[in-house]
Amino acid sequence: MSTLNIGVSGLNAASIGLATTSHNIANASTPGYNRQVIVQATNTPVLTGSGFIGQGTNVETVKRVYDQYLSQQVLTAQTGASEMDGYYQQISQIDNILGDSSAGLSSAMSDFFNGIQSVTSDPSSISARQSMLSTAQSLVARFQSLNGRMAEIRDGVNSQITSEAASISSYASQIADVNRQILLSQAGSPTQQPNDLLDQRDQLIADLNKEVQVSTVTQSDGTMSVFFGNGQPLVVGTDAYSLTSGPAASDSGKIVVKLKAPGGTTMEIPESQITGGTLGGLISFRNDSLDSAQNALGRIAISLTQTFNAQHELGQDLTGALGGAFFSVGNPAVLASSLNSTPALPALPASISASFSASAASQLTTSDYRLSYSGGTYTLTRLSDNQSWTGGSAAAVATAANQGFDLSLTGTIANGDSFKIEPTRTGASSISVAITDARNIAAAAPMTTAAALANTGTGSISAGAVTSVANLPVVGTPITLTYSSATGSFSGFPVGSTVSVTPQGGTATLYTIAAATDPVTYVTGATISFNGMSVVISGSPSDKDKFVIQRNVNGVSDNRNAVALGALQAAHTMAGGTASYVDAYAQLVSDIGNKTREVKALGASQQALADSAVATQQSMSGVNLDEEGANLIRYQQAYQASAKMIDIASKLFDSILALG
Repeated sequence: MSTLNIGVSGLNAASIGLATTSHNIANASTPGYNRQVIVQATNTPVLTGSGFIGQGTNVETVKRVYDQYLSQQVLTAQTGASEMDGYYQQISQIDNILGDSSAGLSSAMSDFFNGIQSVTSDPSSISARQSMLSTAQSLVARFQSLNGRMAEIRDGVNSQITSEAASISSYASQIADVNRQILLSQAGSPTQQPNDLLDQRDQLIADLNKEVQVSTVTQSDGTMSVFFGNGQPLVVGTDAYSLTSGPAASDSGKIVVKLKAPGGTTMEIPESQITGGTLGGLISFRNDSLDSAQNALGRIAISLTQTFNAQHELGQDLTGALGGAFFSVGNPAVLASSLNSTPALPALPASISASFSASAASQLTTSDYRLSYSGGTYTLTRLSDNQSWTGGSAAAVATAANQGFDLSLTGTIANGDSFKIEPTRTGASSISVAITDARNIAAAAPMTTAAALANTGTGSISAGAVTSVANLPVVGTPITLTYSSATGSFSGFPVGSTVSVTPQGGTATLYTIAAATDPVTYVTGATISFNGMSVVISGSPSDKDKFVIQRNVNGVSDNRNAVALGALQAAHTMAGGTASYVDAYAQLVSDIGNKTREVKALGASQQALADSAVATQQSMSGVNLDEEGANLIRYQQAYQASAKMIDIASKLFDSILALG
């Protein structure tokens, strides 16, 4: 019987080997499948007088060829590759629209200032003025078009975040279900591993890891718990948590991820804790690139509006009226947190309003801000770098920060209340042309100068420039400056004014005028400024020579303010006086282009690491059909040999029976 039993054990082992090899071959293309091998051991031998006689073999287990370290390498590389891929797909869209010569802002900006040059060349021409208005409308449309495309991308990101949350929840539910099956399987045989279920679970975790980076902990009962972010659970044993999406407490227009526990409790997950995978890429893109790009575009629109309007309002139009606002733009957006307290009536909830300060063009950044209140102190935080300022009121803290906007509070604020401030986000969408009549373009300066015809000296006076229209000469009442050779000075300045005399390359000397006869020392070629007007008198005037400064009552051919408007194209009015409109846009295009190339390169690197990690893992755990083909032959021969052994044992037994 010993030979027969040995043969049967060999037959069983070969049969299991054939089944295992066949299973490997059948699943060679199954994602996440790890090849399986049988683990054989000899049966306990029997002690006889002739020594220990072997009793054949048995299959202790069927194990999967699996390496936790290699699998973790694959997960790490794949989540990084998915993150960069998700980021690149989004940022490449912005890079394409900003860098497009026909769809970008540069060409529209150039056309607009070319339109101003046409008015400069012929300020009395209605057609030239209409052309300038048309190019202004085109520039505004380009701002709105670019912003609209970014808004579409933002909506798309919000939708994808919602989809990702649903997908992650589905994976968590499936993993919890497989955990349950593994738990039941091991209850019947604690020492054996349900290999196919383990592979299925690992593949689900790998797929989940491409959506968001996760970590795992294997429990003593064989189940696996899954966590993401800063230890937030997705799966704990057989319980699955789900992710949902919804408006952020600080910004109702921003979709964020929320964790819903099995009991129904929901909490908003800080975006800084969501890393890796497609979801991490989407959130990083929105926070690091989309927000700043849209803000940068809005900042250009706001700066253009403020500086262009400021200069336009210093001019005079064809009707003789002072210039008005050429562009208009919306105020900074202020969003109250949904968690803010609501005081009992009759008190009103706290409300913050924002407006642009006089220095907005120079001081605005591309960041958003958070204003919070606690214990009588207001804190304004710049979200791009977390720099903060404190003060005793909203207005005071905004003034101290000097970020280009002012704040004011109405209602009753409570501890913990907060507001998100977006100074530039809506700039490009809200900009518009404020004038519709070409005659209202203020191409002329509102003041003129002249040397009296009776002058006998060689003194001359420049056309002059205006920095404020608050104290212009009254029409019909010119300001007459009279030179005195005895004192080497001019008199006739408006009483109450402060006169500044600034020589070329020198420092200013100030004179306070208490009487019309008060003298102001003459310095040839110096800039004389008072009441928002500046002139330069040069040469050698004679005694009692007069120079007149008066309102421009016939300035239809005057282009001085149009020249000043055109000069804004190259003027460094933004970023603390270091950049022009064109420079700021070029910087935006450069930043997005560089980030796009960086993300693309990182994505390619991460994908190469992922491919290498997968190849290394598969060289160990993957199915090699040549190897499995050889195993089939080996197990087939073992099966046939064991069958032959059984046949021989049967014949021997028959022979013994025949002897009886």
